Amino acid sequence: MKENIQVQLASTPESQPQPQHFSVVKGEMPKAQDKQVLCETLYLSLDPYMRSQIAGRHMSGSVNPGDVMRGETVSKVVESHHPDFQEGDLVRCFGGWQNYSVHDGDSVFKIKQEIDNPSYALSALGMPGLTAYAGMIWQAQPKAGDVVVIPAAIGGVGSVAGQLAKIHGCTVIGIAGTDEKCDYAVNNLGYDACINRKKGDLGEQLDKLCPDGVDIFFDLVGGDMLNTVSERLAIGARVILCGLMADYNKTTRSMGPPPAMWIKARAIVYGLVVYDFEPRRDEFVDACLKYIKEGKLTVREDIANGLVEAPEAFCRLMRGENMGKAVVKV
Repeated sequence: MKENIQVQLASTPESQPQPQHFSVVKGEMPKAQDKQVLCETLYLSLDPYMRSQIAGRHMSGSVNPGDVMRGETVSKVVESHHPDFQEGDLVRCFGGWQNYSVHDGDSVFKIKQEIDNPSYALSALGMPGLTAYAGMIWQAQPKAGDVVVIPAAIGGVGSVAGQLAKIHGCTVIGIAGTDEKCDYAVNNLGYDACINRKKGDLGEQLDKLCPDGVDIFFDLVGGDMLNTVSERLAIGARVILCGLMADYNKTTRSMGPPPAMWIKARAIVYGLVVYDFEPRRDEFVDACLKYIKEGKLTVREDIANGLVEAPEAFCRLMRGENMGKAVVKV
């Protein structure tokens, strides 16, 4: 008898989430109706935006106590009542933190057969990769010689953005939270340098590494770091506002930089919402799949095994302890 194990939000954390804020329960087995498919979850993506859903501050909606946690999955179609899908198809869908989910046919998407590792459809060839590609290539438009700064340098988005910048001839400076992450950024991802944000003064280190200013800042953190880098923008800089890791575990939002910092740099500031670029997903996948096969784009995933491990893996992500894109192998 199939069981639908689910992870629900048990209570809303006020600050840093802990495993006890989640509960593992046995949910009802969903049933597919006409024009629907029943999917079995193979891989679950864990992403920082989920913390904003828990806090009720995300554009995709809120997750309340008693709700199944939301999340994008790679799933296998196990029952189809839709003509476009057959049993055994691998698809990308928002199956959530559970073993089984039902979807209308227009809300699931087949994974390209050229993707050898299905979990990559949740990382470098999925939403994090699309975020990185949209921000770095389509918005920032890097050119050879640009100095690029990327915090959360080896995470799901940052690692792809940094490598794309290197592919386009940029000097790339990462920012991370441990020496191990910094070493990986330089030795495995090709960054020119990486700053441990917990050691020394960030501004002073940026001054040494970027004496002529920062041309592209791909911001995934916000908070004080956004202020510090904005003070050091070069003329004509591009600032990509993408994430708010500094605020996800807080009840209040950080204040942004004084506009004068961006004005004096004649900076172009973009707000990046990945959903806007969904129509161009195939273009991005084709480009990055080629980079992966050519050895120009390294993919690292931080994989937890089993749905029951999802709460702890998510808490590790929110503590910044993950090495690469956080994924659960269900």
